[in-house]
Amino acid sequence: MTDALELKHGCPVISAAGAGGKTTTLHRLAEEFVRQGQRVIVTTTTHIIEEDEPCFLRAVPEGSAPAALPQMQAAAQAFSDLVRDRLDRFGQVWTGMPVSGGKLGSLPALFLDQLWDLEIPVLIEADGARRMPLKVPAAHEPVIHPRTTHVLSVYGLDAVGKMLKGVCFREELAERLLNKNRTERVTAEDIALLASSAEAGRKGCPEQAAYTVVLNKADTDKRREDALAICRELQDRGCGRVIITSVITSGAGRMQDREL
Repeated sequence: MTDALELKHGCPVISAAGAGGKTTTLHRLAEEFVRQGQRVIVTTTTHIIEEDEPCFLRAVPEGSAPAALPQMQAAAQAFSDLVRDRLDRFGQVWTGMPVSGGKLGSLPALFLDQLWDLEIPVLIEADGARRMPLKVPAAHEPVIHPRTTHVLSVYGLDAVGKMLKGVCFREELAERLLNKNRTERVTAEDIALLASSAEAGRKGCPEQAAYTVVLNKADTDKRREDALAICRELQDRGCGRVIITSVITSGAGRMQDREL
């Protein structure tokens, strides 16, 4: 995936928005960077699930966020030391402020400054979709950091052929944008419209950032056909940067990433 994104400098800031596999996409990217010998940080401007993995780091202990500036500065320095330790041990660190529901939230500016100073790739989960494959963002979404150099707009191909109301977060906004009823079925053309729209996939994308559509879950022949149909529609709409991804099971039962 890093090759497909044509990363031309050593410290990109990649924001993932949309639905249908943002966290999986960030895991893939982080692991690719580590395999290439590159350290990488993953964080969020919204929320990410805190996983029980050693590379996950709470920026501060839950319930102890400092308030006064001197306390914040001291906490930010301590945070930086912990991040460097995790990077030395694991090559990657996933981090945010502890919030309710077993999640990590966005970092304070002083803490983010510590990450920028490291001058390594930073991956950001910039949107939430309640685990649905499609989403149309509300007025306050997505939350894309202004330093972002690459925006990934993610869609789950498992939405094609299903009723809109069961597969789209903020379906009422999708009804208006797609001009269809929530009981109608999602088509490849619908996903292409969302991905190319300034009110959906392109919403909040900084002018300087490279915009790429990620079509995830291309796990069957039918879904791959749908993905190619979406690619053709996107080309017609002037959106030619697309990555199609799949997660397949090997004979040993191990999940493997595959980029098509």
